[in-house]
Amino acid sequence: MARGDGRLTVEIDPANPGPRDACGVVGIWAPGEEVSKLTYFGLYSLQHRGQEAAGMAVADGDRTVVYKDVGLVAQVFDEKTLAPLQGHVAIGHARYSTTGSSTWENAQPTIRANTGGVSVSLAHNGNLVNLSELFDTAVSNGLDVGSMTSDTGLLATLFTGHPSTDLAEAASDVLPQVKGAYSLVFIDNDRLFAARDPQGIRPLVLGKLEKGWMVASETAALDTVGASYVRDVEPGEILSIGEDGVRSTRFAEPEPKHCLFEWVYLSRPDSRFDGQTLYQSRIEQGRVLAREYPADADMVIGVPESGIPAAVGYANESGIPYGLGFAKNSYVGRTFIQPSDSLRKLGIRLKLNPLTDQIRGKRLVVIDDSIVRGNTQRAQVKMLRDAGAKEVHVRISSPPIKWPCFLGIDFATREELIADNYDVSEICEQIGADSLGYISLDGLTAASGQKSDNLCRACFDGKYPVELPDNLGKNLLTSTA
Repeated sequence: MARGDGRLTVEIDPANPGPRDACGVVGIWAPGEEVSKLTYFGLYSLQHRGQEAAGMAVADGDRTVVYKDVGLVAQVFDEKTLAPLQGHVAIGHARYSTTGSSTWENAQPTIRANTGGVSVSLAHNGNLVNLSELFDTAVSNGLDVGSMTSDTGLLATLFTGHPSTDLAEAASDVLPQVKGAYSLVFIDNDRLFAARDPQGIRPLVLGKLEKGWMVASETAALDTVGASYVRDVEPGEILSIGEDGVRSTRFAEPEPKHCLFEWVYLSRPDSRFDGQTLYQSRIEQGRVLAREYPADADMVIGVPESGIPAAVGYANESGIPYGLGFAKNSYVGRTFIQPSDSLRKLGIRLKLNPLTDQIRGKRLVVIDDSIVRGNTQRAQVKMLRDAGAKEVHVRISSPPIKWPCFLGIDFATREELIADNYDVSEICEQIGADSLGYISLDGLTAASGQKSDNLCRACFDGKYPVELPDNLGKNLLTSTA
């Protein structure tokens, strides 16, 4: 609890029997609306981006209340927990960890306040790469970093430690010092703010509500709550939203390098980039894959959910019939973002079950979105063979992932990446497939509809859009975005 010029800010640990007034990101500014419920449904539509923790900060002009916990959005929030979250402005966060642990302390939003009465609640999608440098800056400015555990907390401390009481002005001064991927939503007690790194690596969009404004990681969240898409938050831009509408401040010139993996896997297929749904792009990925790596087979199947659009495209292009090969347990989280290898393997067994009558005796083309560690595909191929498949030809709608991501995706060491250690024929043998083909990088880029110069393709080609410091693996803090 922090006090300043008569205002109050409260943060509540759900495990603490104290007051109950309290990585996808959502921000709502909508006086007269139930902003906590709008935020809840926005987060619910972004659940695919993070399944380890969820949180929300709501402000009414005089105070900000934060509530967060470990778990899915629907596990963290219900009618009882949402009822005290009253106000006209809110932000929300659904988290998966890249390098930080899955604890309540690392859940977001993160809240900070200074003795002058300036408070900020901040949620972050991405990953910062110069944390040691930012930590030193905070220390040299005399800021309290004694209990700092995350990059998000460090950003919030730098914002409130700035001499300006205007958060947009403070952020405009701080963010040019920050390197990495960040799509931010943050609030004081009255206004909503949004910011995106100069490369625009992670998505962030602006939408219009009937009585206000919304920002979110994807357009699917806008659609869910009935907000109309206005535009993307531009790389290097800060938006300040309040009674006077939307104000824009540019803190850096845009150098677009959007994450290509968003087109492959991360974003929902009904989300739109540049007016095109990702479903359309993923259909085209399958068409390209069929041209680049044809197969003599009886049926094309997709691995639910992200492999299905590409499987439809492959079937359409190849003329091989499309069919369902797996039944999916919809209540199991994405294996890709589970925090340990043992949980990934457990999740794989829980997640999919082959449709034996569909696949027995057939030569199958199996479309998946990516191979990271190989565990998923090895289990899938074995399940299909055990169910009677005659042949299993695996096709992947992304190129081999050979390089770690330091910008917000959960593969951070080259040792983890099967494609960095084995060639395609060796991977094919390891996963037990009859053949294996990956879409080319040029083919994937063309299917995205983007120019290669405007994309971050580092996990495929090793060319990072930001300079990585030598001490990247030795940062003092962990990412919680």
